[in-house]
Amino acid sequence: MKKYIIISFLALAALTSCVGDLTIDTPLDPNLATADKMLQTADDYEALLASIYVGFATSGYEGPNGSPSISGLDGGQSQYYRGRYHINGYSTDEAVCNWNDPGIPDMHAMSWTPSNMIIGSFYYRVLHQIGLCNEFIRQANAAKIDLPKKANWIAQARALRALCWLDGIDNFGNLPFADENSVIGSEGPSQIGRTELFAYIESECQDLLAGNDLDGYASSVYGQINKGAVAMILAKLYLNAKVYTGVQRWQDCVNVINAMTGYSLHTEKMGTHYDSAFQELFAADNHLCTDEIIFAIQQNGDQTASHGVTTYIISACTHADFLDLVGCQSAWAGIRATPAFYNKFEDGDARKLFHTATQESLDMPSALELMNFKYGPAYIKFSNITSEGVVGGSGNFVDTDFPVFRYADALLMLAECELNGASGANGLAALNEVRARAGMPAVSALTADVVLDERAREFALEGWRRSDLVRFDRFTTDSYLWEWKGNAAAGQGVASHLNLFPIPQGDLNANPKLSQNPGYAK
Repeated sequence: MKKYIIISFLALAALTSCVGDLTIDTPLDPNLATADKMLQTADDYEALLASIYVGFATSGYEGPNGSPSISGLDGGQSQYYRGRYHINGYSTDEAVCNWNDPGIPDMHAMSWTPSNMIIGSFYYRVLHQIGLCNEFIRQANAAKIDLPKKANWIAQARALRALCWLDGIDNFGNLPFADENSVIGSEGPSQIGRTELFAYIESECQDLLAGNDLDGYASSVYGQINKGAVAMILAKLYLNAKVYTGVQRWQDCVNVINAMTGYSLHTEKMGTHYDSAFQELFAADNHLCTDEIIFAIQQNGDQTASHGVTTYIISACTHADFLDLVGCQSAWAGIRATPAFYNKFEDGDARKLFHTATQESLDMPSALELMNFKYGPAYIKFSNITSEGVVGGSGNFVDTDFPVFRYADALLMLAECELNGASGANGLAALNEVRARAGMPAVSALTADVVLDERAREFALEGWRRSDLVRFDRFTTDSYLWEWKGNAAAGQGVASHLNLFPIPQGDLNANPKLSQNPGYAK
C-alpha cells in the first residue's frame, strides 16, 4: 500500500456508492471509471483488493483531510478506526474528550440521538467498507482473465467484510444488508435483523475456516487477514451471542479459540527503550510483534497520511507538556481516562501507562474540569517510538500499527467462557498468564469483576470497552458508575436502549425499508 491513485468506481455496491484508494505500480487513467476498462490485469484486481485494506487506514484519497469517502465530517474524523473509537471509547469510563466537535460531547453524556454525526459517520463507514468488499468479490467472480490468486483474494475480501459486519452487529444490530449477489439499483436494500445477521457472519467465518482459500493461522504476510483473524471474529461473535441473539454460545467460543495455533503472548522484549514487553505491542515497530498480534491496521508516517488510527490515538492523548514521551509531533490534548477507570490499575502493573506529572488533578468534579485536558490521567500507552528508542513517523503521522486482534484477547475470552460454565477453557490459568506478563500476582478464582477489570486494564484504547460493559450489563445500568456517566458528575444509570446505537436519521429518511432500533424516536 505504497502508492495511491484516484479511481471513480461506478455502482460500487448496493449499500453505498464511493470512491476508493487503489494501490498499483502503474497509475491507471482516472477517467476510466467502469469495471471493464479498469480491471484488465491481475495487478488491477490486486489493487482493488488493496483499496479495501487502505479503507481501514485512511478516510479518503487526497491526504488526511481531502475528499473523504464519507461526507458530513472532515476527512480526519471520518476514518474507520477513529470513528469506531469515538463511539466505543467516549461512551464509556475509558475516555473523556474535551473537544466540542459536533456529536462528541453527547457520547460521554450518553445523550446521543439518531442525528448524531459521530454515530452516523461510523455507520456509513462500516457500510462503505462492506460495499468495497462486495464489489471486489463480484468483479473477481466475473473476471474473464486468469487471476492466479483469485480464491485467496476473494477469501480475504470475505474475511474483511466479516470484520465490518462484526462492528455492525455490535454497534447497530439491525442493518441494511447486501452481499455480492445483491442487485444494484436505485432502491435501498432491505434490513437484516440481528439474529439473522449473526447467522450470516457465523456461516461466513465457519466456511472460511473450513476451507483452504485463506492463509492459515499465523502464516500470512503481516497485515494481511488470515484464519487467525477470522477465528477471532467468530470467537467475538460467540462471546457476545447472548447480547446479539439471546442464546449463550460460550462453549463454541472456547472451541474456536482452542483450535487456533501459532500464537503466544509477547513476553520477551525486543529492545531496551521500554520497561516491559507489553509496551512494545503499541510502539512504532510493533509490526515485529507477530507472536501476539494476529491482525493489525498498518500505519507508516512517510506513506500513510491519516488523522485516524494511531496518529489519532497518540495525538489525541498527548499534551505539549509530554510530547517527547510518545515521540509525537502533534499534541491534540483531548482524551483522558476517568478516575474510575484509572483506579483499576495497581502500582507495578506494566499496563498502568498514564501520564499524571503535569496534570493539575486526576479528578474532574465539575463540567468545567471535564472540558479541560489538564484534569484526569492522560494515556501514554500508544507510542511513536520504537523498542530501541528511535522516533518513527514523518511530520504529524506515526509508524505505530493498530492491533485489531491480539492473542491476549483470546486468553481473556477463555477466562470469561470458563466463568460462564464452558469446559476445556483453562480460563483461570489463561487470565493469570496475562496478569503475569503485566507483573501482577495470580488470582485464585474467576468472578465477573475480576474478568471485566482485567479486560479493562489489558485493552485500554483498543476499542472493546463498550462491548465488554454491555455484555456484563454494566454499560447503561446503575450497577457500575463512572464520572459523568449519564451526564451526572458522580454518574447515573441511563435507559437500556442505549446499549445499541441508533440507525442514522438520514438513512431512515432515504430508505423506507429500514426501521429504527427500539427506544429511539422515529
